[in-house]
Amino acid sequence: MNIQELREHRQYPDNIGHETNRATFERDYSRLIHSPTFRRLQGKSQVFGAGTGDYYRTRLTHSLEVAQIAREAARSLLRAYPALSAEAAEHPGLIIDPEVVECAAISHDFGHPPFGHKGEEVLQHILNNLIDEKVRETMQNRNAAPEEEEAIRREMRHKYEHFEGNAHNFRLMMFLEKRENIDGLNLSDAVLLGTNKYPFPGTENVKGLYRHEWQYISHIRDLWGMPAGKKTFEAQLMDLCDDIAYSAHDLEDGIKAGKIEVHEHFLFDSHIQRLIVEKILTLDDFFWEGWALEGIRVKVEEVLTSFLNIWNAKMPICDHDYSRTRREVKAYWVSLFVGSLGVVEDGNWKKVTFVKEGREDKDMLRTVSVLKSFAWVTMIRDLRVQRLQKRSAWIIKRLWDAFVDPVTSKSIIPGDWLRRFDRDQRRRDPIWTWEHMIIDYIAGMTDAYAEKIYNELYGLKVGTIYDMD
Repeated sequence: MNIQELREHRQYPDNIGHETNRATFERDYSRLIHSPTFRRLQGKSQVFGAGTGDYYRTRLTHSLEVAQIAREAARSLLRAYPALSAEAAEHPGLIIDPEVVECAAISHDFGHPPFGHKGEEVLQHILNNLIDEKVRETMQNRNAAPEEEEAIRREMRHKYEHFEGNAHNFRLMMFLEKRENIDGLNLSDAVLLGTNKYPFPGTENVKGLYRHEWQYISHIRDLWGMPAGKKTFEAQLMDLCDDIAYSAHDLEDGIKAGKIEVHEHFLFDSHIQRLIVEKILTLDDFFWEGWALEGIRVKVEEVLTSFLNIWNAKMPICDHDYSRTRREVKAYWVSLFVGSLGVVEDGNWKKVTFVKEGREDKDMLRTVSVLKSFAWVTMIRDLRVQRLQKRSAWIIKRLWDAFVDPVTSKSIIPGDWLRRFDRDQRRRDPIWTWEHMIIDYIAGMTDAYAEKIYNELYGLKVGTIYDMD
């Protein structure tokens, strides 16, 4: 196959019917936009709970904003680097197609469970506890020696796997969504690899894919000749645009909500700055390697000073209108970051990143990191957000308790999920255990739907038999 054929190839033959006038990636975009999973993003939290106001971002509006930034960034890069076009490139992974990048951005948060990162954390914890429990049971039943524990743990990890939002992305796109007589949306290989931010199996990297999806993804990576651990240009660009949107847009939401105040007393508060530094110290980003605490503190102060200066410069231009200023400051940062994108060598591969004078601009990467961390510590650690997260953790744990027993819960799980599970168990190598099917079911819920089922099960609010599930 030539480069374009490799990129447009799909896992299954594509029955396009009368769609012959639409190009491959246009069909991918339509399938993503019209999928139930995309619609459910409107009911999933970004930072503030979905439904807490008509202004704040949800996963849906965040994904649309990332897609817009990514499409424009792709077009800008193509103007600056003509060699990245499909016609000029010599490798299928070193191409930037705005349509592919937009598709990847639209779908990049498909796998997020209800209640944002807290939901992801709780589902991970549930599966880890399950594996610990199964290891203990197996060791007792086999009278296994202590040195056998690690082998048993690997066996259980292989069986029950893990939960992670990026891995669940692919579970949705390649298995849970439905299209005619096949599982998944049957997207093109270019879009699948463009969405794959963590090109590893879950056995190697906690953010890696589940076995079933990795089997096909690793196959097409081999066909494309992708170096181990490297991402396509389109995946790199989508990932950077997600960070750009997060660093600018979540700060705008925080200012609107009153969680962030743009003045010296707030921005230069020693407690706030210390929280940002502590957050950065937990990150595993290469551009902070070797940075001591004091150096990070100086960088944090520098970025926040710049944020305040830009705000003060925009305020009179916006006629001292707080709302206009907030939007213009957001636009300034997005424009600065997108205008700094470029391509550099990366060992045996190439890298889309911030570029200054022909080299990777690590200082710009650190600026984005500081703004993201600033948004995190001022909002995620907010008192009321923490209370909401406490409640959401309780809801997810109780839903798990209600569904995990296959004997008692079959009467309260939708029939299409049960039929799908039975069909899967007839495979030679089933994808699901009962427990992971339940994890996937909970992960697909919106915030409101999870609350609804919780209330029905635990008596806080009785539903009606005419409610549609």
